Amino acid sequence: MKRLISEEDIQKEVDQLGKRLAAEYRGKPLTVLGVLTGSIVFLSDLIRRIDLPLRVGLIQASSYRGATTRPGELTVNTELLPDIRDREVLLVDDIFDTGHTLKGLLEVIRRYQPRSVRSVVLLKKQGRSEVDIEPDYACFVIPDAFVVGYGLDYNDDYRHLPYIAALEDDDLK
Repeated sequence: MKRLISEEDIQKEVDQLGKRLAAEYRGKPLTVLGVLTGSIVFLSDLIRRIDLPLRVGLIQASSYRGATTRPGELTVNTELLPDIRDREVLLVDDIFDTGHTLKGLLEVIRRYQPRSVRSVVLLKKQGRSEVDIEPDYACFVIPDAFVVGYGLDYNDDYRHLPYIAALEDDDLK
């Protein structure tokens, strides 16, 4: 595997983003929603850097299964979703690839009548979008590679890495 983004660079970017979000949401009722499971590391670091009262919730979405590297059909589970009616919602996800997950999640979340919904992703892949939306915030733009670490996985492995790495063909067996 090849390291793409260091732990230090991730922490600097998350710190800057947290300060920016704190300024933008000051005085507003904010709920931060993390997309399970890939966003949990990013979510936990980010909410500690948004120096505001906020609520945290989770939503589950999946389009990858097992050892696949290509997205499939999106499934969304809202059982863990808190009450977001009339609240500002910040949706936190690990990666924007084709964009279908983000688009589907935004459609589902809007049904619960929040004041607003904005999205933040840790990673945005270059040249992969198949939808007409973009995340409101993206920490890093990366090449089209299968990446792991900092919450992202391959077949449920590698989430624990404190950096982002691209898997090479030999790693995908």
